[in-house]
Amino acid sequence: MALNRRDVLPMIRRALAEDRARHDVTSLGIIPASQRIQARIIAKSPGIAAGINVAMLTFAALDPSIRCRRHVHSGAKLRRGTVILTVEGRARSIFAAERTALNFLMHLSGIATLTHAYVQRVRGTRAKIFDTRKTLPGLRALEKYAVHAGGGHNHRSDLAAAILIKTNHLRALGQGAGAGGRGKALEQLQCSIVRARQMKPRSFVEVEVTNLQEFRAALSAKPHAILLDNWTLSEIQKAVRLMKPTPHAPRPTPLLEVSGGVTLANVRVIAKTGVDRISIGRLTHSAPALDVALRVI
Repeated sequence: MALNRRDVLPMIRRALAEDRARHDVTSLGIIPASQRIQARIIAKSPGIAAGINVAMLTFAALDPSIRCRRHVHSGAKLRRGTVILTVEGRARSIFAAERTALNFLMHLSGIATLTHAYVQRVRGTRAKIFDTRKTLPGLRALEKYAVHAGGGHNHRSDLAAAILIKTNHLRALGQGAGAGGRGKALEQLQCSIVRARQMKPRSFVEVEVTNLQEFRAALSAKPHAILLDNWTLSEIQKAVRLMKPTPHAPRPTPLLEVSGGVTLANVRVIAKTGVDRISIGRLTHSAPALDVALRVI
């Protein structure tokens, strides 16, 4: 996933403005305007690199005369002490942009590192690791890029990118239609899938189901994917068995996606059931930052 410079620069400018980077009273007070330095940004702990270009753009946005030299690329494995970037230029400028550049690098590398850990856990299975829309407001493009750098896959980028019919959508439709019992609810689920595919024939259509009855109903309506959110392992296994191919009937079209309660401790067990996708909100909303530092040399 490539980052669009036009999308990234507004984020960088907002972050620099938030830090009042052009009003660094410490550097303005004690560092001569003419002083130049060279510094290295290093990893203080092992992980996966992401956000290197963002860090470079941050320095350039504050002072285009700063020169950055990249030593590793996004997705690279970092060891403790690995030099990520070398920066050279006006000392005042480098110190003013330092924290903002490091914040981007720490946060995005942390996401890539956590994603990579999940990806490694499911190696050898059919399951792929996906992110969600549980991202920090304003940083979604960067965070999804970091997931990709860690070897993960991106779920829909926004509400316009794909159709995901969730339980609350179906409940809202049920309230509007009045009481009708379980059969009516299953019919409503099927009709919603069919209607979505007819209205948006080029859109990816996914539906969330809460039990095996709904799962069977969804299968017959042929969405592109079915989401099993917070299902137990035994329930997931039953759903997968319903999807098992036979010599006369290959595996049906819908992809099976699992979400909710997925951890590094249980992700491989879930993957080994035979599901296609495992989506994990904590990749973006709870990934610990990777420790990095700038050191003058």
